[in-house]
Amino acid sequence: MSYQPKILAFAGALRTDSTNKKTIRIAAEGALKAGAQVTLIDLKDFPVPLYDGDIEADSGLPENAIKLQELMLAHDGFLISSPEYNSGISGTLKTYIDWTSRAHGGHPAGACYGGKIVVIMSASPGGLGGLRGLFDLRKVLSTMGVILLPNEFAVSRSHDAFNEDGSAKDAFVQNNLEGLGKTLTEFLIRLNG
Repeated sequence: MSYQPKILAFAGALRTDSTNKKTIRIAAEGALKAGAQVTLIDLKDFPVPLYDGDIEADSGLPENAIKLQELMLAHDGFLISSPEYNSGISGTLKTYIDWTSRAHGGHPAGACYGGKIVVIMSASPGGLGGLRGLFDLRKVLSTMGVILLPNEFAVSRSHDAFNEDGSAKDAFVQNNLEGLGKTLTEFLIRLNG
């Protein structure tokens, strides 16, 4: 393969045992199997404060927001698993989007989002699996020049959906999550290969 897509994968949750972190790991594995280079990160390793224009005006972007921007700019596409909090996008994920969308170092606002190919997913203990939060995430990202593929998947009753090794208990769930990573990889190969 002459072109190997670079995919950044992360969950919009900080909790160590987050089911969205389990979900993103499976999707990332699907991308790896399909031939992508995958960088799987934990946002907990990049702490930032809530977005505050005063902080930005006084001291610029936080160092970790800059690190994330650089990672995002270096990748062709993103896999994002988003928890649903009170029927919407998590405050954690929105904070990271807000910081990384800011202009910095010669890059205009939104530079690390524009033209990126993205697949989103969710996991939630509820019966809808976080679908309502995905609607909000899709809305936010689509205004930033992201190309969102229509493929998405929501893991319902996620508190009981995974084995101790992180795999999904149900083959349908496992295959669909791996399929999201595969779909993103194959799309990027067709687009750039």
